[in-house]
Amino acid sequence: MKFTLNWLKDHLDTTASLKEITDKLSMIGLEVEGVEDRAESLKPFTVAYVKEARQHPNADRLRVCIVDTGKGEVQVVCGAPNARTGMKGVFAPVGSYVPGTDLTLKAGKIRGEDSNGMLVSERELGLSDDHEGIIDLPADAPLGAAFAEVAGLNDPVIEIAITPNRGDCLGVRGVARDLAAAGLGTLKPLKAAEPVNGTFDSPIRWRRDLPADRQHACPYVAGRYFRGVKNGPSPKWLQDRLRAIGLRPISALVDVTNYVTFDLGRPLHVFDADKVKGDVVMRLARPGDEILALDGDTYALDGEMVAIYDDNGPEGIGGVMGGELSGCHEDTTNVFLEVALFDPDMVARTGRTLGILSDARYRFERGLDPQSAVWGVEVAARLILELCGGEVSDVVSAGDVPPETRKLALRPSRVAELGGMTVDAARQAEILERLGCSVDAGNDEIAVVPPSWRPDIEGEACLVEEVMRIHGYDDIPEVELPRDSYLPRAVLTPAQRRVSVARTALAWRGLYEGVTFSFVARREAELFGGGAEAVTLANPISADLDVMRPTPLVNLATAAVRNADRGYGDLALFEVGPQYLDDTPKGQLTVVAGLRRGDFQPRHWAGGARPVDAFDAKGDAEAVLVACEAPADKLQVTTDAPAWYHPGRSGVLRLGPNVLAQFGELHPRVLKALDLKAPAVAFEVFLDRIPLPRAGRQKRSLLELSPFQPVSRDFAFLVDEDVPAEKLLRAARGADKALITEVALFDVYQGKGVEPGKKSLAIAVTLQPRQGTLTDQEIEAVAAKVVAQVAGATGGILRG
Repeated sequence: MKFTLNWLKDHLDTTASLKEITDKLSMIGLEVEGVEDRAESLKPFTVAYVKEARQHPNADRLRVCIVDTGKGEVQVVCGAPNARTGMKGVFAPVGSYVPGTDLTLKAGKIRGEDSNGMLVSERELGLSDDHEGIIDLPADAPLGAAFAEVAGLNDPVIEIAITPNRGDCLGVRGVARDLAAAGLGTLKPLKAAEPVNGTFDSPIRWRRDLPADRQHACPYVAGRYFRGVKNGPSPKWLQDRLRAIGLRPISALVDVTNYVTFDLGRPLHVFDADKVKGDVVMRLARPGDEILALDGDTYALDGEMVAIYDDNGPEGIGGVMGGELSGCHEDTTNVFLEVALFDPDMVARTGRTLGILSDARYRFERGLDPQSAVWGVEVAARLILELCGGEVSDVVSAGDVPPETRKLALRPSRVAELGGMTVDAARQAEILERLGCSVDAGNDEIAVVPPSWRPDIEGEACLVEEVMRIHGYDDIPEVELPRDSYLPRAVLTPAQRRVSVARTALAWRGLYEGVTFSFVARREAELFGGGAEAVTLANPISADLDVMRPTPLVNLATAAVRNADRGYGDLALFEVGPQYLDDTPKGQLTVVAGLRRGDFQPRHWAGGARPVDAFDAKGDAEAVLVACEAPADKLQVTTDAPAWYHPGRSGVLRLGPNVLAQFGELHPRVLKALDLKAPAVAFEVFLDRIPLPRAGRQKRSLLELSPFQPVSRDFAFLVDEDVPAEKLLRAARGADKALITEVALFDVYQGKGVEPGKKSLAIAVTLQPRQGTLTDQEIEAVAAKVVAQVAGATGGILRG
């Protein structure tokens, strides 16, 4: 919301400085986002007199001008067609910054003639798009005076942020009302709202044709007929104010509607009455009807939208935008006015459906003062008659203004209880009265009827907030939080610490963390086992984000698609977050999900690129489990991974029936549905299923270094081809837990020399003595135990 300081003072009688006003705005909840002092940026530019403008001797389209700046004469080469002897223009001296062209002026020669400065256009000053000629000032403009002062551009522009509940401050008067309540001046009477007498009956009437259960869609609409108006340019003061807040002046009639929208927060619309056929009706749109709107686009309407109809068809979209066919232009002489009330929810849905964000919609969907439909007719009539002349009809209306029914009670003690601030009961009543409330202060409570322009005040807590912000949040005392004892050193539970260590472990493995929405498209959720009715959103923020995700892997897969589309095909992502399998707590586990796509390592002169595979995903999952202190040496690997993994290139890490993680290549069906090209591998670790350490158990064994040399022995076993290598490794590891410190698989072979149905698994077993150097007999004894343990567990025999 933007406005100028002088515009604010049209409504607020105050002697406060600009800084006092901006400070107070922020303190009462209307946060100041910026202040633009155009006089400061235009300070170098002054009024100058062109004593002589002669033809440039070396250029047909240039003139050499002798310019009197009030402080002396300078020569300027100018290419503007309207540069002439005797005119007054705007002079920019050497060294000044020209905002419209983003340059700093320097002295120089142009086609052999000295040029020391510049005569500027409105475009070069950033005031408009006009660059057909330099600024031509009136003859009585004072020589040497600051251009900003002469042009009325010395009025600072204030921009504030408006929270969604404060629709009343989407008009300058609403801002002034809040400042007056805060003691920064007095609110001036709104004289423009005084009744304007009509001189004839309107030939066009307002009608409402709404179903009985949709009367709230447009409870009231009023208007007036104007005849004999002249729609020319609006006066300079009005154009200046609209330009200051970023609006382009169009014509007096249109500018009036824009001005009242920002001045009083009351959207208006005017029809060219000569283009309206019959009466004008507020009704639900006929499905399939189309309207050419004022923005030049055509929109298809549906039966859930309020539209304005005449005998020609739809002429406007209720609360959102008017139609082009009945819009006002320079030749308009007869006008019909619309001042209506619309249901905020219906306006918001209509705007979202059509993709229109207009100033009118922005205000209607936040809730208007119902009484504005009464005084808005008078304000518009007064301005149109003043700026465009003509005569006005009596008011015509349809429906009723909704009555004010809110009656609230405030217990004065609640301000201290809820806000920690002590405010006298009389002061509380005074603040509420200054805000426009009707107040009846009793012994134990204050009876309050909020003003019609504050639909957001709904209960006692709202009244407490109003008292606090106007009294001043800086009056809240600083109080230490009570505490019985100091916080313990460890404030995180073991389960909470796991999230942090899992992130760290994956970051060390080169994965980048993502943070995504917890909802996805149903089509994508179904690919990963989701999409149940229990986790379908009743009111999604978008049609393609309508269900809760069954796993964060869904979001990572779609992120991989977006990255690949933008040329980033090799990536490694992970996310820690909840999954939503159903609407019960057991169906909402914390999952660490990761996805790798493309090459695990890039091309290199020493070797080619290596694409990612299922074992990379397995390594990532195991790294998380080890970091979270899962019993990694007891994990079993099975091949019953979910359906979104490749059936032959995936696995599950479990402790008995308890699944801790799953990993593998993504199923080709999933890749095709997402348009994600292979290779792509993924993993999911279920943090909530990892057993917590037993109370009193030492988390990490003491480091024990041995002075004796470790010994490594290699074994090659022939086993059935369906025997998992992990089973063989576990068996070998358990042969002698005192001496065997590591068992690693280093070769898998099938082919010549190995009978069909068998495979060769080669392992390296490391023995670490602690009591003394191992003898050959001791080493052979351990080797025999390894062979026997493997044979018993897998049926494997040593390969000859």
